[in-house]
Order: sequence, then C-alpha cells, then structure tokens
Amino acid sequence: MSHFSYTAQKNDGEVYKGVVEAKDRFEVYEIVRREGGHIIGVGEDRTENRWSLQYWNSVLSSVKEYDKILLARNLGAMLSAGLSLARALAVLERQTKNPKLARVVSELAGDVRRGETLHVALGKHPKIFSKLMTAMVRAGEEGGDLSQSLAVVSEQMERMYNLKKKIRGAMLYPSIIVVAIIVIAILMMIYVVPTLAKTFSEMGAELPRSTKTIIGISNFLVNYTVFALVGFLALTGSVYGALRTSWGKRTADFIFLHMPVIGGLVREVNAARTSRTLASLQASGVDVMTSLEITAEVVQNHISRTCSRPRARASEQASHSRNHSRCAKISTRRSSAR
Repeated sequence: MSHFSYTAQKNDGEVYKGVVEAKDRFEVYEIVRREGGHIIGVGEDRTENRWSLQYWNSVLSSVKEYDKILLARNLGAMLSAGLSLARALAVLERQTKNPKLARVVSELAGDVRRGETLHVALGKHPKIFSKLMTAMVRAGEEGGDLSQSLAVVSEQMERMYNLKKKIRGAMLYPSIIVVAIIVIAILMMIYVVPTLAKTFSEMGAELPRSTKTIIGISNFLVNYTVFALVGFLALTGSVYGALRTSWGKRTADFIFLHMPVIGGLVREVNAARTSRTLASLQASGVDVMTSLEITAEVVQNHISRTCSRPRARASEQASHSRNHSRCAKISTRRSSAR
C-alpha cells in the first residue's frame, strides 16, 4: 500500500484535496468515484518514508485522551451536518495536529473508502481506541444513528477524563508530602543521625534497641551509599515488574480496595465508571451482555471487575445469589466506611 495525494472535484463544482492509501492510481480513481467526485490530479506521496522525521514523529508520539474526545465529537458533528463518513475523516485528518492520530485517521479513512465499516476500522487500532468506543460506534452503525452514538461516546469519554483529572489533582498534594517526608528522612539519616550517634558514643549512654536500629541504618547509608542506591533501584524495578503481572495487579488492587481512606475512593471511582459506562452503552443500543463485558474492561480494579463478567461466571455455573452476595460486599464496605 502507498499513500497518494489527489485533487478532486465534486458534481457541484467544489474542488477538494485529500490523501488516500491505495495499491495503485487506479484504486484511487475508484475510491474518489465512489465518493461522488472525479480526479483532477493525483500523485504518489513519497514524503512519508521510514527515514523521514515525520514518519518517526508519528510512530513515537502518543495520542492523548482529549485528542480522542475531540475526534469523536467533531466526527459526530460533521456527520450530523450531512458530510459523508469518508469526507469527514479526510477533513479531520487535515485538522488533527497530533501526527500519530493523523496517521491513524488516514488509515481509518482508507479503510472506510475500501468499504469497511467504521467500527471494524477502529478495531484495528485497539491501543488507541477502546472497546467502549468501538462497541458504541458499532451500535450506532447498526441502528442508523452514528452521529448520535459518537456524541454519546465523546460525552462519556470526557466524563471519564474529567474524573481522572480530579483524582490526580486530589492525589497530588499527598504525593508531594510523602515524597518530601522520604527525602527529609534520608537526609537526616545521612547528615543528622551520625552526629547524634557520635554524641551518644562520647557520652557512653546505653541506647534502646530502636535507636540502635536507626543508627545502624544511618551507618549503612553513609558507608554503602552506592549499594543502598542500587538496592533501592532494584527494589523499585522488582515492584514495578510485579505490578505488571496478573498476580501483582490483583494483589495491589486488593490492598488498595481495603485501605482505610484510599479504599473508599477506589470504590467510588469504580462505581462511577461502571454506572456511566453501562448507561452510555445501553443508551446507544448495545445489548446487556456485551455492555457488561465492555464495562468490565473499563473498571480498572481487578477485584471489582469480576462482578461485571456475566459470561465468565455463567461458564463456571455460579449461582446468581452467590455472585450477588460476593459483589455486594464492595457496596457494603463502602457504606460502612462512610
């Protein structure tokens, strides 16, 4: 597949330009003809190669959550205004400032021009477009109201984005305090405690076990600073690697879910995400079983996620009463925490 830049004219005389991914020039002519226009000029776009800065910028850059919100919102607005899907994607490709997202939108436009549905094209990019967005787009296409589904999914994504911002803002100050405490403690161990230890040694006083432990840690940090730094980095790397495993994620989620203060916040966030996602999917016409499966993917806590997997629990032949009692413990703990 190669990228072709073309200039075309509609039946009403409007001239427009675009970029399309096709096998050859003949396919470009066929794509534009299906859109209701005819080619004025076409040429192969050779600027995007693997040695160009533009290519690597589009590969290495990331797509922010707010960029995807704007994409869904603007695409829904263009479809409501009467633009065709391929034409709307071509306009968004030119307007998008993010190079990686522009590349993805170009691929979406090419897939749509070749006759694929939008939800199938979105499914080819699972790292960028979530299952929630793909399912709601599919429901909109099957129901004949894609613009409304895109408006709903953009609103849902914006709510989740704002919720994440509020959580990060609420956790910023405590995180700064914890980091400051750790840094001050390390500095005291290296510079203050040795002076006190020297004073205690000159006095010949009998020190309690806790004080001896603190002095021992201080002596280790002073005499073996490099080893302490390497050990800290190794411990941090081990914890990070463990948290990326299934067992580590479940353990961390269990700990966060049962912490006195943070546990209540985690339950509130999971409840908000579950209710909002499920309501948006149902409003778009997605069936209940599929809605629950997608909602389970949205909920980040693995302990809470098991309550939204009806097919997995049905395959295990678990009774509804047992599942209800198991999942109800979360809401019970939340109400008791209040």
